[in-house]
Amino acid sequence: MTQFRPRPGCVMRAYRFALDPNTSQENALRSHCGAARAAYNWAVGWVTAVWWQRAAEQSYGVADEALTEWRSWSLPTLRKAFNAVKRTDPRFASWWEENSKEAYSTGLANASAAFDNYAASRRGTRRGTKMGAPRFKSKRKARLACRFTTGSIRVEADALHKLTTSVTADYGTVVVEDLNVAGMLRNRRLARRIADAGFGEVRRQLTYKTGWYGSRLVVADRWFPSSKICSGCGAVKAKLPLHVRAYRCDTCGLSLDRDDNAARNLAALAACTTGTGVAGDQDTAPVVWKPRGADQRTRVTHTRHPAGAGRAGGATPPRQRRAETRDRPHAEARTLR
Repeated sequence: MTQFRPRPGCVMRAYRFALDPNTSQENALRSHCGAARAAYNWAVGWVTAVWWQRAAEQSYGVADEALTEWRSWSLPTLRKAFNAVKRTDPRFASWWEENSKEAYSTGLANASAAFDNYAASRRGTRRGTKMGAPRFKSKRKARLACRFTTGSIRVEADALHKLTTSVTADYGTVVVEDLNVAGMLRNRRLARRIADAGFGEVRRQLTYKTGWYGSRLVVADRWFPSSKICSGCGAVKAKLPLHVRAYRCDTCGLSLDRDDNAARNLAALAACTTGTGVAGDQDTAPVVWKPRGADQRTRVTHTRHPAGAGRAGGATPPRQRRAETRDRPHAEARTLR
C-alpha cells in the first residue's frame, strides 16, 4: 500500500479528540474494535493455513511444483477473499452487517502490514528487532482499536439538536448574529474551538426549526456592535479587544460579562424589531428602551378561531384579535389561546 506523503511546502496537522460516549455508543465502538480483531485473525489464519498445508505436503514427498499455491497477503487480495466468505462463514454471517466496512478493513490492513514486516525481517531488509510470524490476537489482551480512513469523519452533536429544539419551541423570537465563521476559522488560535462550537450548524438548525414551531428568527447584521454597545445607556466603545472578557461602560459605570452584555443588546434588537420576548434574556432587569418586558420568556401561542361570540355576526376577525392582544399587558397576552 502506497504511503501518503504531503506535497512540498504543505504542513499536515492532526487533532486528537477525547470522546465521551454513552452506553449504546460505547457498545458500538467496542463492536467495531472487535470486528477489526476478528478480521485480523481471519486473515492470519487464511494465509498461514497454506503454509501448514505446504509443510504437510512436503513431508509426504510431494514435489515442489505440485504443492498448494501460495496465498497473497496484499490488502486487495485479503479484502476480495474476505468479502467472498463473510456472508457464508459462520464466524461472520450473523453479525458482520452490524459494523462499518472500515472495521474489517482495519483488521485486514493490520494483517497485511504484519506479514510485510515479517517477510522483510526474514530477508534482513527491515531495521530493528527481528519480527516473528503474525499470531492471533486474544480477545482479552488485544488493544481495542479501529480506523476510519475513507470519507469525512463527523461526530453528530450528543446536544445541538436538543438545544435548538428547546429554544425554538419555548420562545417566540430567537436572535442570532451573522458571524464571519469562515474568517474566524483562519485564526489558528481559535479555529479548533470555533469548529467545535458548530456556529454554522446551530444557525442552520434554528433556521428550519423556527419554521416548524411557528417562531421567528432574527439575524443581527454582521456589523452590529453587540459587544461594544452598553446595554444600560447605549454608549458605544470605539475598541473592545477580544481578550477583554468584562464590559465596563465609561459613561454609566455598568460592569458585567462581555457575552452577557452582548446578549442583552441582541435581545433588545429583536424586541425593537418584533416587539416580542426573545430567548436567553428572561432574567435581566428591563431597561427603558426595551418595550413591554422584552426580557421575559414567552412561548409560541397558536391562535385558534372558534366560531363563538365576539361581536355581532360571528367571531372576532383574526386581524382585530391580534390588535387587541398587542394592547394587553405582556403577561396577560401570554395566556391567550
